[in-house]
Amino acid sequence: MITLRGRTVAFLTAPAGVEQVELTASWQAVLEAGGTPRLLSTRPGRVQAFRGLDRADTFAVDTVVAEAEPAGYDGLVLPGGVANPDRLRTAPEAVDFVREFVGLGRPVAVICHGGWTLVEAGAVRGRTMTSWPSIRTDLENAGATWVDEPVHVCTDGPNTLVSSRKPADLPQFCDTFVSRFARAGA
Repeated sequence: MITLRGRTVAFLTAPAGVEQVELTASWQAVLEAGGTPRLLSTRPGRVQAFRGLDRADTFAVDTVVAEAEPAGYDGLVLPGGVANPDRLRTAPEAVDFVREFVGLGRPVAVICHGGWTLVEAGAVRGRTMTSWPSIRTDLENAGATWVDEPVHVCTDGPNTLVSSRKPADLPQFCDTFVSRFARAGA
């Protein structure tokens, strides 16, 4: 059985705009594997999730990213939604956290538009990944090789990078990133 027991996984989102199912399905996968998920954001309080363009539920922030130490987390999940990563990539503290996290060699899982934050952190050059199709050009311009697959695992870099395209890919995405997070540092 794959386990994340004893491992803490950071979920980084903006205060508003995260695609709810990409957050909740991934969060549940970490819980079911025995891991400890923690919600990081750029502001304290609650994160406003969305279902497409409609407001959905809110979720309590555990830690403000400016106060978080990347070394304190065993894995990082970057859920998408259009507004979420667009806001994160303009928040220096979020970009710095992601850059440092990748530099530590810790695994990252990203879905949908979440790749924009990795682009801003300079973490996609030489990597192969997938995403929502509309950010393909952004990823390629930043030096990534883009593939159209439900989930892609790239180990050509300082860390393992698990990427996925969209909510329909969540079952494969969750199984793959949990497995890869479990192997990291083992």
